[in-house]
Amino acid sequence: MNIAIIGTGNVGGTLATKWAASGHHIFLGVQDVNDYKGKDLLKNPNTSVQPVTEAVQKADVLLLATPAVATIDVVKSLGDTAGKIIIDAMNIIMGKGPEGFNNTTDAILAHTTTKDVVKSFNTTGFNNMKQPMYSNMAIDMFMAGDSEKGKAVVGQLAKDAGFAECYDIGGNDKFQLMEQFAWFWINLAMFRGQGREIGFKLLKR
Repeated sequence: MNIAIIGTGNVGGTLATKWAASGHHIFLGVQDVNDYKGKDLLKNPNTSVQPVTEAVQKADVLLLATPAVATIDVVKSLGDTAGKIIIDAMNIIMGKGPEGFNNTTDAILAHTTTKDVVKSFNTTGFNNMKQPMYSNMAIDMFMAGDSEKGKAVVGQLAKDAGFAECYDIGGNDKFQLMEQFAWFWINLAMFRGQGREIGFKLLKR
């Protein structure tokens, strides 16, 4: 799969590494190819760097993992996204997000041509993306969106990153719930003293 990573920080960089190791072709989309965060990602197999619009055109799937406050500007910088799947891994933090929106994914949909937008990889820390195993059990990932095409791809990419399952929690109307779930993890990890080494697993009888 050809994947453009927009945002090469902790989340974007970690998933770029995992997906490259799984055999996907990774295109890091950056504003300045000579000055960007995560140059060491080029040590990964199947990974290259391009200006944002070039990375987008080479990819079938786009991962957006930039600060939420920059959402609209980032989406406008993508160029033509027709036929692309966009994965939104962002969250509004401390009220800092796209103006006029209560979640980043609705802002993406409002400023792009594709409707294949899925929110995922936003509900846990990047440390759990690096290592999703707890003892002998992998934790789960979650996703939301109306696009069945997009969710099929996200489900596979979650498994390629090492998660056990990627549970579908609903359509576009669940984008806000996904961000609330992220805050649930943040609250436990950062504000309730549990630390970052915690993760969620859906258990069934």
